Amino acid sequence: MAQTRRQFLQQVGITGGAGVLYSTMSALGLTSVAETPAYAAPTRADLTGRGAKHVVVLGAGIAGLTSAYELLKAGYKVTLIEARNRPGGRNWTVRGGTVETDLAGNTQRATFSPGQYMNAGPARLPQHHVTLEYCRELGVAIEPFVNQNADAYLYREGSTALSNKAIRHRTAKADVYGYVAELLATATDQGALDGRLTAADKEALIGFLGSFGSIGNKAAGFAYTGTDGRRGYTVEPGAGLEGGTTAPPYALSDVFASGVGNYFSFEFGWDQAMMMFQPVGGMDRIPYAFERAIGKDKIRYGAEVTGLKNTGSGVEVTYKDGTRTRMITADYAICTLPPHLAAKVPSNLPAPIIEALKYARPTNAGKIGIEYGRRWWEEDHKIYGGITNSSLDTVNTWYPSYNFHGERGTVIGYYNTGANANAYGALTPAARLERALMQGAKMHGDVYTKDVKAAFSVNWLGTKYSEASWVSWPSQTDGIYARLLDATGNIYFAGDHLSHVIAWQHGAITSARATVTALHDRVVASR
Repeated sequence: MAQTRRQFLQQVGITGGAGVLYSTMSALGLTSVAETPAYAAPTRADLTGRGAKHVVVLGAGIAGLTSAYELLKAGYKVTLIEARNRPGGRNWTVRGGTVETDLAGNTQRATFSPGQYMNAGPARLPQHHVTLEYCRELGVAIEPFVNQNADAYLYREGSTALSNKAIRHRTAKADVYGYVAELLATATDQGALDGRLTAADKEALIGFLGSFGSIGNKAAGFAYTGTDGRRGYTVEPGAGLEGGTTAPPYALSDVFASGVGNYFSFEFGWDQAMMMFQPVGGMDRIPYAFERAIGKDKIRYGAEVTGLKNTGSGVEVTYKDGTRTRMITADYAICTLPPHLAAKVPSNLPAPIIEALKYARPTNAGKIGIEYGRRWWEEDHKIYGGITNSSLDTVNTWYPSYNFHGERGTVIGYYNTGANANAYGALTPAARLERALMQGAKMHGDVYTKDVKAAFSVNWLGTKYSEASWVSWPSQTDGIYARLLDATGNIYFAGDHLSHVIAWQHGAITSARATVTALHDRVVASR
């Protein structure tokens, strides 16, 4: 009979011990902590005697900036072509004075106060992402980003007993974990799992559940009572004889019917688990640090690519600079434009490559930043950073992770995707704000609608030169996507879309480094 993977691993552990078992699991990709393969950056010494090769990079987003930065360090001549008047692409921090007109013709001028901002695109950095290595190398200061907060809310619309109530995250988690532990401990004790567990296993499991769910012992029927303070207090412990008062847990059937526990898996995500970080002062500190390191003279802003060709001696790129069309030639090109937009650029790329670029599926996301004259979420709700998640079309509300106890603060009133983002994107900016305030008041009360000082909203599908927040692929294993991983003549491609870390700067950086390595190896191998 065929051996299962679990049986195989059990035999490995028995035979070789924990060290061999861990190594085997690592080889199978089953360990929870993985090491990123070391990046061997190209060096100037590699190019000795080969002359200075010129690479034109299309797009000054994170992939383009990384490509240019690494190539320059290795001694290449680099020219960056960027349609916007700033670096970063989707890494975009909106501050007072920012002006943007979307594809629907809506023009917004941000009026955020000094020191206030919203990260319209990426806003958080997992501690294992290579992005933090570049922050260190480029001198970008970082600070914690509160991705999970026990005192933020969960809110679910509906007709259950817990619907339409703002429930603290800690309260919901205590009740869900408590009841799950109670049920599983009872089932285990009554023999429901005897076919799966030994007597020692059962004892160990029940011991774990006692701590996991804060339930009583067998004599108490493994009951979850919620009296240990995990779920919070109606009267907090204080001085003298004040030991605090806890409210009884919500009823078991109400807790599970509400669906509040369905969000808990978020914090287990590989890219979402604390600690998380953000650059001090805004996410665009990263692209501007790249710009300084690269040299602004090597970046041509306001340059919209209008043509891309392989030639007998290299590449030819045409672009529109205002009303004039210009041309640049180079030995190689790295195209980091969004694939669905790159497919529209006139070129002599082969049909299978155009097909691969068109294979990408744009995804929409929306955000709104709302500046308040008072940090009421801290003062009134005792919420310092973190995210309130809801079933409303706002989906996620973010509280700022900077300037705690400051006079003002900017809340991300919604961060949504898909149909919800499309619905908000179809509205005018004023209507987006109106709806976001109405929805937010359901969770936070009338304070959410008061003392609003400024607002700015982004609909990524309607944002020029992006036309998506990110892309997905119908498949990354059927061979179509893979066509873009190799050079097409003298043209290479890079971007987060050519990684398995799509929508993160880490994906853009690792893709860029892989492309730079491939290009450099080709140059070194040439005679």
